Amino acid sequence: VQLQASGGGLVQAGGSLRLSCAASGSIFSIVRMGWYRQAPGKERELVAGITSSGTINYADSVKGRFTISRDNAKNTVYLQMNSLKPEDTAFYYCNAEKSYGTGYRTYWGQGTQVTVSS
Repeated sequence: VQLQASGGGLVQAGGSLRLSCAASGSIFSIVRMGWYRQAPGKERELVAGITSSGTINYADSVKGRFTISRDNAKNTVYLQMNSLKPEDTAFYYCNAEKSYGTGYRTYWGQGTQVTVSS
């Protein structure tokens, strides 16, 4: 599974960005895709995730501001980020979990930088 993330950039506080993550390769049995982020000096944390059945979860810090969605025809997951805050500044990584019957394997994209200026 290959994951290609795009859409990061520099935006002022209160602005919006949309991240995209396109999956390719052996995408059969991907059960969940999500976005994580990592700020300098901090651990990587979950931002939002969406399962193949459509179940969604968000980090408390982004609830009401970020929306995750997926386009199954394009094998792409999106993260719409509104009302951005300087504390949202981080490297954002796309993630996919694939079922192999007896277990799961996690794949990571290369990430994209999001910088929110105050």
